[in-house]
This record gives sequence, C-alpha cells and structure tokens, in this order.
Amino acid sequence: MTDPVLPHGESARAGAAGAAVERLLEVIRLLRRHCPWTAALDHAVLLEYLVEETYELYEAIDDVERAERAAEPAEHLREELRGELGDVLFQVVLHAQLQAEQGNFGLAEVARSLTAKLVRRNPHVFSSDGSLRRTFPASVDQIATTWQDVKKQERPRRTSPFDGIPHHLPAVAFAAKTLRRAGDPGRTSDPGRTGSAEQSEVGAQPDEPMHTDEVVYTEEAVGRELLGVIREALRSGVDPERALRRAVLEYQRDSVRQVAADDG
Repeated sequence: MTDPVLPHGESARAGAAGAAVERLLEVIRLLRRHCPWTAALDHAVLLEYLVEETYELYEAIDDVERAERAAEPAEHLREELRGELGDVLFQVVLHAQLQAEQGNFGLAEVARSLTAKLVRRNPHVFSSDGSLRRTFPASVDQIATTWQDVKKQERPRRTSPFDGIPHHLPAVAFAAKTLRRAGDPGRTSDPGRTGSAEQSEVGAQPDEPMHTDEVVYTEEAVGRELLGVIREALRSGVDPERALRRAVLEYQRDSVRQVAADDG
C-alpha cells in the first residue's frame, strides 16, 4: 500500500509524532520490566482504568467545546484535554504491549490495521493501493453507501443490523446506537465513527411510526425530560439503567423478527 505524500509541514509533524510514540513505547516497555506495579497489570485489570479514562476524556472534550461556544478562555481546558488524550493513548499502547509480550501483535500492527481499514472504507479518497486519488467526486450519500457496503464485506457473518453494538455501552448510548442502526427516528449517519458515515440498516418498528412532529427538542429540554424520567423510575424502585437496557434488547429482537417476517 502506497503512503500518500504529505505537504512538508504535515510530514514534519508526522515525523515528530512518530518519534514521540517510539519514545512512549520505550518507556512503557521499561516500566513493564522494572516497575512491579506496571508489570502486574493485565487486560482485565486495565478495563476499569480504560472506562474511567474514556469518561474523563469525554468530559474534557465537552468542557473545551462549551468554552469555545461561549467564546470563553479555553487554554487551560485544552491542556486538560491534551492530558486526557494522553491517558487514553497510554491505555491503547499498554494493551498492545501486553499482546506483543505474548507474541501476538503490537502497536505497529494495530496502526497498520487501522490504516488499512481507513483506506478500504474510503475509496472516494484513496485508491486500492492506498495512494491519494486525484479527484474526489463522491457525495455524502455515496460515501455512506460505499462505507456500508465495505463494512458488510468485511463482516459477512453478521446477520443482524445490531451485531457489533457493544452491550456494555451505557444504556442511553446503547439505545441511541440501536435506534440509529434501525433508522428510527430518522438519523441515518453517525459522524463519530471511524472512516465515514453509518447508514441505517433496518426500518422503524412497524408499530412505532417514524417521528414526524415538527417540534425540535433542544439539548437542555431533552436533558430535563430524561432527568425527570430517571427521577420517577427511582421513586418507583426501578433501576433506570437496567430498565432501558432491557427495553433496547427487546426492541432489537422485535426489529429482527419483523425483518425476518417481511423477508419470509
């Protein structure tokens, strides 16, 4: 696969990043050899830290965005963001190092796999050999369709549109991801995904029509409404996290059954 040629400034930054990552790898390898605490870490122990660091990164990103929207000073928040990105990077590198010590794969293989995926899922930008295309004619709709087609080719064993959604997601994120996959209530792209947009794969529940009201809920209004539902659940002795998770799983099962019935 041919690497795209970067402009001089970007190439220099990429070289600096590569050197910094090499030093990070060296430090982590030394810690694994000489620090008893780091040497005792394994994948299972690190899971708790991975979740915690991810939430801290989420909060740091949210803080920066809110400050920037309000035109408030955000330099100290960006410093926090840089630190939290580093903490998550440490988790990624350390998990890869654990696999490298077992003779399986290391960070280089992780990076190569990710690069290959990005090239493969974005043929509107890259040729099959990884070189940059000279023209970029694809529309957003074409990009989404191609991304979905490539994803299906990569994972032919997946038969349900909900396959691959982590069940360990927080219940609200689990519900949102499920509804987006189902195309209900109409959002068909997920711009935060690696590579490109994520298209819906099944229709809305037959007994739950698509949302057609012209009322647009603000983030604040949705937050207050969700908080109210959680308050009522707690008053009724219901665990809202478990209740929503069960409802989402039932929604997934009903959707798959409906699609199977329609196909039959």
